[in-house]
Amino acid sequence: MTNIEHLFLLTGALLCLSVLATLLSARSGIPILLIFLVIGMLAGESGPGGIQFESYSLAYTVGNLALAVILLDGGMRTRMETFRVGLRPALSLATLGVVITSGVTGLIAVYILELSWLHGLLLGAIVGSTDAAAVFSLLGGKGMHLNQRVGASLEIESGTNDPMAIFLTLTLIALITGEMDGTGDALLFLLTQFGVGALAGLLGGVVLVQLIKRVELAAGLYPILVTGFGLVLFSLTASLAGSGFLAVYLAGLVLGNARLRHMEAILPVFDGLAWLSQIGLFLVLGLLISPADMWAMVIPASLIALALIFIARPLAVLASLLPFFRFNVRELGFISWVGLRGAVPIVLAIFPLMAGIPEGDVLFNVAFFVVLISLLVQGSTLPQMARLLDVEVPPEPAPKRRSMLGIFQEDDFEMFLYQVDSESLDGLVVRQLTFPPHCRVAAVFRGENLLPASGSTRLALNDTLCVIGRSNHLKTLNNMFGGDLDAAREKARAFFGDFILDAEARMQDVALMYGVDVDESEAQLSLGDFMLAHSSGHPVVGDHFIRYDMVWTVADVDGDRVLRVGLREHELDKP
Repeated sequence: MTNIEHLFLLTGALLCLSVLATLLSARSGIPILLIFLVIGMLAGESGPGGIQFESYSLAYTVGNLALAVILLDGGMRTRMETFRVGLRPALSLATLGVVITSGVTGLIAVYILELSWLHGLLLGAIVGSTDAAAVFSLLGGKGMHLNQRVGASLEIESGTNDPMAIFLTLTLIALITGEMDGTGDALLFLLTQFGVGALAGLLGGVVLVQLIKRVELAAGLYPILVTGFGLVLFSLTASLAGSGFLAVYLAGLVLGNARLRHMEAILPVFDGLAWLSQIGLFLVLGLLISPADMWAMVIPASLIALALIFIARPLAVLASLLPFFRFNVRELGFISWVGLRGAVPIVLAIFPLMAGIPEGDVLFNVAFFVVLISLLVQGSTLPQMARLLDVEVPPEPAPKRRSMLGIFQEDDFEMFLYQVDSESLDGLVVRQLTFPPHCRVAAVFRGENLLPASGSTRLALNDTLCVIGRSNHLKTLNNMFGGDLDAAREKARAFFGDFILDAEARMQDVALMYGVDVDESEAQLSLGDFMLAHSSGHPVVGDHFIRYDMVWTVADVDGDRVLRVGLREHELDKP
């Protein structure tokens, strides 16, 4: 077997093994990224695979390439409306939070590892940022439905905090090697990283949107165009001393929210590319580590990892959010727990090695162990912590499938597929349903048969409906057809309470109807204004508080306007 055939065999075997390992992750709850990492370690020279891999420069290149693709994909899947509630807290976490996490962790590392102050702070900077690959993968793959304030803050933070970590890491390396003098150079570098990165990303996103609008290509070429554009944007931004990671994330955000018809061809391909990037990245990083060297650091690295999880991250979250934003204790606790470390700290740990810092090996091994413990301890317990801290909301109904029809360049019509699972729809004729304007049932499938979608068509359980509409119709359609509506109502009743009230109702009327003793100062408020007065910043579904021995829960919102409120007695609330 030739060398190229042997390389193909190993690559194919590792990819297949990694893909099949996702089944193990789904059944065991072990974070999939941790499994990818372990597979890479087992394939390395110290494991049964015996592959010799010691190229830090190649690992650095693979790491940057993979992270660029992951962030580009993550940006395209982030909805702009999440920025309404998550942008400001996420930026605070991505800047001040990273500095505090890095500083506290670095000071602890100074004493545990007996490093100099600069080297300890360098280690803190390396492990100071949360990882986009880990956050996107674990939050999206665990079946959790977080309230929008928490979910948006975590996703945006993970996509925007890399520039600060890179700035701190490179600045400390420059100070250690004597390549940077004073705070002036450091401040200029920081402003350039964020300023150039943000500007390049937004402008690049606009250019990419216009380019896709104006060129007619085969559907399969659009994902390749987006990938190539993203890599060009990353490299040009980095050459101008800006953050390429921030640039590609923002470009993806602009593109994903443009609602172009070609996104139907782009997103599925990028789903596969993001998975391939995660697998390749963690396999390569796993190959790079020597378990013998890592286990020699097990005790000090474990202490640093635990200090990061239980001291540095919570302190950073409290300092970044509590003085400026109205998060409750449960939300702060969960955000503290989702300080997931992943590929970024390992890639940053390569910087000292490439700079020739003698302590580089120690920093790399500690950073690797910190990632392992973070994925194992935090990553494997996210669903349990979400339930314990009560930051989940009932899942919203959704179509089985949706796809754009490709008729209009923007704001295109879509096809939504629903299955009739609710007995309340069984036997109804189509004309009895109230559809939004310009929205129609295009086809009804029953078993193997296609039925005419006329007004007299009678629905039956397990029918599949093909509905044509636009995205602004989705909420109405989901409430009509989205899954087992009876079961969904039971889940909503258990969460929101037996009474779902219109937010326009007056508190004095609510008091009379439900026997609530309301203060005079709040009697004339509408129920919506009452909720806003007690909300944590922008209202989101799931916000709740206890007052007048009742639990008041936001059940529906439109922007910053509360539409419906759930009400239940306090003693019925779960502990």
